[in-house]
Amino acid sequence: MTTETINPTQDNPTQDNPTQDNPTQDNSKIRTSRVQIANGDLLIDAYLAEPDRVGTFPAVVVLQEIFGVNIHIREVAERLAKEGYVAIAPALFQRTAPNFESNYAPEDIQVGRGLKDQTKADEILSDIQAAIAYLKGLSNVKGEAIGAIGFCFGGHVVYLTATLPEIKATASFYGGGIPSSTLGNSSGNSSGNSSGNSSGEPTIHRTAEIKAPIYAFFGEEDKGIPLTDVDKIESALVEAKISHKIFRYAKAGHGFFCDRRGSYHPESAADAWIHVLELFQENLK
Repeated sequence: MTTETINPTQDNPTQDNPTQDNPTQDNSKIRTSRVQIANGDLLIDAYLAEPDRVGTFPAVVVLQEIFGVNIHIREVAERLAKEGYVAIAPALFQRTAPNFESNYAPEDIQVGRGLKDQTKADEILSDIQAAIAYLKGLSNVKGEAIGAIGFCFGGHVVYLTATLPEIKATASFYGGGIPSSTLGNSSGNSSGNSSGNSSGEPTIHRTAEIKAPIYAFFGEEDKGIPLTDVDKIESALVEAKISHKIFRYAKAGHGFFCDRRGSYHPESAADAWIHVLELFQENLK
């Protein structure tokens, strides 16, 4: 088991931006498509990004913020595809708001929070399992090598997703409410990062069910996620003997990974991406 809390230095990043293409070989070509995933009678819209070359690849499920499968989430999927993963981003609000995506204005936050509050943990997990089954059905996917990454609302959802046996590695970015809530019925806040309130036992109670290594990323300036919550998550992972790393970024707030938000913090985002790739490289490839 690996238990480690890391506090990267913000002002002196020591590694280059990992998203830059390797100049000696061009493995960065990708193809993207809009697909539909069947889950019983429900068809779930999803965004698929794949390496545009022959081979079989590990896969990653990308889980959205409250803003839907918008350009930020699609770009995350594309970045993963450039790194050699088949990435799929299912629409987690498909049941209540098909085709929903938004930007980050206050009115967008209000709408997204309302949609988030209508989600249910069992339905979300069912839809994610359908996405996993879809990936396993692709000829270019290594079905035994599937991970998950989620942001904000999706950062909470992905903590729950980590309990699925198919998931071999999990990256959770600023998932709110994990120690205190489950999905649905949230009182929310202006960041849109709370993920539920009293519609069942808190998600943290399922920590012992996590099947594989998990990395969790938080900004110490995040007004919606108290550092005491981060401590509780770490304590739960330690107690359950789950392989994990917790990353706390001293100068970062909520949404620090998203370069389309005012809270974007480039140094923290670059460092976090290095560790995401490390996680997936070690556990999926």
